[in-house]
Amino acid sequence: MLQDQFFEIANTHFDEALPFVLYRKPNTNAIKGLFQNDNNIHTSKHLKDSGFVFAPFNTEEQTVLIPIENSSSIETNFTFQEQENVYKEQDENSIDAKAFHVQLVTKAINAINNNEFKKVVLSRKETINLSEANPIKLFQRLLKVYSKAFVYCWYHPKVGLWLGATPETLISITGNRFTTMALAGTQKDEGHNTINWEAKEIEEQELVTSFIENNLKPLVQNIIIGAAETIKAGNLLHIKTRISGTINSNLESLIKALHPTPAVCGFPKEESKQFILKNENYNREYYTGYLGELNIKEKATRNTNRRNVENNVYTSIKTVSNLYVNLRCMQLTDSKASLYIGGGITKDSNPGNEWKETVNKTSTMKKVLF
Repeated sequence: MLQDQFFEIANTHFDEALPFVLYRKPNTNAIKGLFQNDNNIHTSKHLKDSGFVFAPFNTEEQTVLIPIENSSSIETNFTFQEQENVYKEQDENSIDAKAFHVQLVTKAINAINNNEFKKVVLSRKETINLSEANPIKLFQRLLKVYSKAFVYCWYHPKVGLWLGATPETLISITGNRFTTMALAGTQKDEGHNTINWEAKEIEEQELVTSFIENNLKPLVQNIIIGAAETIKAGNLLHIKTRISGTINSNLESLIKALHPTPAVCGFPKEESKQFILKNENYNREYYTGYLGELNIKEKATRNTNRRNVENNVYTSIKTVSNLYVNLRCMQLTDSKASLYIGGGITKDSNPGNEWKETVNKTSTMKKVLF
C-alpha cells in the first residue's frame, strides 16, 4: 500500500474514534497498522491471545489488546523528506519539579543505604503544550528521529492516546527461541570515539543483567549472556547486554519473571516497586509497561537445497511475539503532551545529576513536538 493511503486510513480511523496501532520495528522501513473494527476494550489476561498488546507498569491493572481476529491489518514502507528542525532548547522545567525530583532521589539513596533495596528507578511526568496535535504527524516525526527504535502510535478512545520510541526489547520469541536484553546506564552522546562509563552505570547494568539471568533460568534452556556494549538511542547512549536461549515454559510465566525489570523498576523488584507506587506522586499508567506483537502467525519459506529451488522449498508457520518496554513515550490529551522520563538510582547516585539525566532524555522527544 502507498504511504499516503496508509496514513489517510489511520487519520480516518482516529477521526471515527476507533482503536488502532501504528508501529515500526527497529532498523526497518516497514510500518504496520492494526485497525480494530469496534471500540470495545479487549484484554489479554494470560497472554494467549493474538494481536497487539498494551500493558501497564502496575501488573495488577488490565492489559489491553487490539485483537487480530477483530481488526484489519495493513502495511507500507516509510520514506520522509528532510526538513528544517526549528526546535530550540528551552528550560521548561519548573523549580518545584526539580526540587521534588532531587528530594525524591535523596530519599531513595537513604533507603538504599538502609538496605531497603539495592536499586530503584524513579521517574517524573512533564506536561507541555503542543504545536502539532495530530498524532499521525507526530508519529511520522518519531519515525524520522528514532530510526533504530521501536516506534509506535497507539490509540483507544476509552483508554488514551500514546506515542513512543523505545530502545528496549522486553522479549522477542520465534517458535521456542527467545532473545531479550539488559539495558541500563545513560549518558548524552557527545560524538566521542571512546565512551567511558562510571561505576554507577556499570553497577546498574550488572544488576539488570543478573536479575534477568536468574529469573529466566528456571524457565529456559541454553541461556547465553552476550558481552556488554554501548548503543545509541536518539541523542543518548546506553549499555546493552543481549540474552538468548530456548523456552521450556509459557509466555505468561516469562513475562511475570521479567516485568517490570530492574531497568524500569529496581531490585529487589517488589520492594522497589512499592517505593515507586508510594513516593513518585503520580500514576505511571502505561509508561514502563510493555507493548507489541503477541502470538502473531508468520510464514517462513526455506529452501533446503540451493541447487534445486523449485522442488525443495517449503513453508512453515511459526508463532512470533515481539514485546518492548514502553520508554521514551508520551500521552496526548487535547493539545497537551505528557512526557515520561526516569533514571536508575543506586547508592552512588548524585541527585543533581539524576535530574540532569531526565532533562537530557526529554530533549530529543521535545524536538518531535515543535
